[in-house]
Amino acid sequence: MLFDPADPVFWVMIAFFAFIGLLVYYRVPTIIGKALDARADAIRKELDEARRLRDEAQSLLADYQRKSREAETEAKEILEQAKREAEALTAQTRKALQESVERRTKSAEEKIARAEAQAVAEVRASAVDNAIAAAEKILKSKASAVATAAGLVEQSIKDLGNKLN
Repeated sequence: MLFDPADPVFWVMIAFFAFIGLLVYYRVPTIIGKALDARADAIRKELDEARRLRDEAQSLLADYQRKSREAETEAKEILEQAKREAEALTAQTRKALQESVERRTKSAEEKIARAEAQAVAEVRASAVDNAIAAAEKILKSKASAVATAAGLVEQSIKDLGNKLN
């Protein structure tokens, strides 16, 4: 028979149904359901928090990547600006150096021209002095020859008067 009180399966079945009845009477399934719901809510909250943190982390990562790109772009711009300024400064320095060299060259040429003019003037003055000295010597020698000739002519005139008488 199926429900024989002497059969141990019968008592196991009775105990099982009594146990289930007690569980239902004390609302254990509801408590377990609430506990599971609470656990599910806690897990859901943790997952939502994890998603929020992940989204925040991705947002921060994107922000840092954007800032990194901006900083890199700014660094490139600064580098290009520095290169342009260096090139401009180099060109300006070359121009100033060239102008300085040209001024110094012109100044040196002017000094050379003045020294050359002074040397020519000194040579001319020396030549004039030498010419005057030479002319003086020549005139002195001619003057003494003229004086000698004048003396000879006078002597000849005197002698002529003696010879004619």
